[in-house]
Amino acid sequence: MNRRPAASAALPVVHHRVEEHRGASGWYRDDAEDALALEVPVALVYNGISHAVMMASPTDLEDFALGFSLTEGIIAHPHECYDLELQEDTRGLTVQLTIASQREAELKERRRSLAGRTGCGLCGTEALDQAIRPIPAVQAPALTDAAIQRALGELAEHQALQAATGASHGAAWCDADGRIRRVREDVGRHNALDKLIGAVARAGGPSKDGFALVSSRASYEMVHKSASAGIGALVAVSAATALAVEQAREAGLLLVGFARPGRHLVYHRPTGTAPVRAHG
Repeated sequence: MNRRPAASAALPVVHHRVEEHRGASGWYRDDAEDALALEVPVALVYNGISHAVMMASPTDLEDFALGFSLTEGIIAHPHECYDLELQEDTRGLTVQLTIASQREAELKERRRSLAGRTGCGLCGTEALDQAIRPIPAVQAPALTDAAIQRALGELAEHQALQAATGASHGAAWCDADGRIRRVREDVGRHNALDKLIGAVARAGGPSKDGFALVSSRASYEMVHKSASAGIGALVAVSAATALAVEQAREAGLLLVGFARPGRHLVYHRPTGTAPVRAHG
């Protein structure tokens, strides 16, 4: 896959004058400056077909476009994306993707099924039984508690945008020992995971013994995106939803939530993935 020049790696923030109010010893006001996370419209265009416009942080957009394409089933493999070009104008950013002709035909058919529909939460579905897409099976690793806690402890130091603004989510790819290998940030939790998935796919795909760590809850979408990318374990800082647990069981995905220092909950552990513990 060819790539054109990437978006700027500078932290996507603007600075804004605010009134700072403090009340520890009686309320008073002072002038201050706050860093705000940028949020811009990003259009995804496939072979000239405009498919979606997402609000996202304007960094790592090549990773975002590839990850979104994979987790939404627009392409099945990274090699089906032949070219990717980022364009910018006063209205926002556009990612132009060139994909395989078979995938283009499938995308056109999908778009025809959207004709005439408005105000939908799950566009492209004709019935309730189409709302929950089939989830692929994955191979879950045998994660140790120490690996989960190590990754959790390292996450904050990799989240520069969150540290500057307090307004972004992070998604990290971690090895079997809990060392963080890649991190992507975005104002949207789905976007952050798509960016990470794109980055991991570009590097050759997820290893069987690694796991994803996200700074959000584990919803249906987060579990489905993980499984779609071949990720066998998802660790979330917040809770899991009931549907997320159901989907994790169906896929055979190891799902951990409420990951906090010294504590985490295992919502689903597939048979045969319990870590071997030392005795004595």
